[in-house]
Amino acid sequence: MQNYPPFSDEYFMNEALKEAKYALSENEIPVGAVIVINNQIIARAYNLTQKLNDTTAHAEMQAITSATEYLGAKYLKNATLFVTLEPCIMCMGALYWSKISRIVYGASDTKRGFYKFENILNKSSETFIHPKTEIKKAVLEEECSTLIKDFFSKRR
Repeated sequence: MQNYPPFSDEYFMNEALKEAKYALSENEIPVGAVIVINNQIIARAYNLTQKLNDTTAHAEMQAITSATEYLGAKYLKNATLFVTLEPCIMCMGALYWSKISRIVYGASDTKRGFYKFENILNKSSETFIHPKTEIKKAVLEEECSTLIKDFFSKRR
């Protein structure tokens, strides 16, 4: 395992990857997330759709709930979500309403990621992103992509 500079995007994405590996160990789709404010992780989560028998129990949704509970507030201003897979449109809707400041993701999801909906709905992806939210993609992309691809190749 590679060491990354403390408080870098790679450092926090590596923490999200740890969560994804927990999901994998529980036979969940290996997606992990952390939410950070002021270089402190305030929420950790991974997919729980199988365990909870709930299609909405994505890592992002679990992290949002955990972070807002921790803060005692519904908005995640000044917070960054690090997630190993590009959020789906459901998760982007929740992130939009949370007013999160920044979203950093690892692997792109060409089948169900929110950017795919640009073409389907013939709208800019900015429609799905809060105007004050910054997006950064492809952080530790190879590690994130490999984890999810290996999971699905073993299931088929």
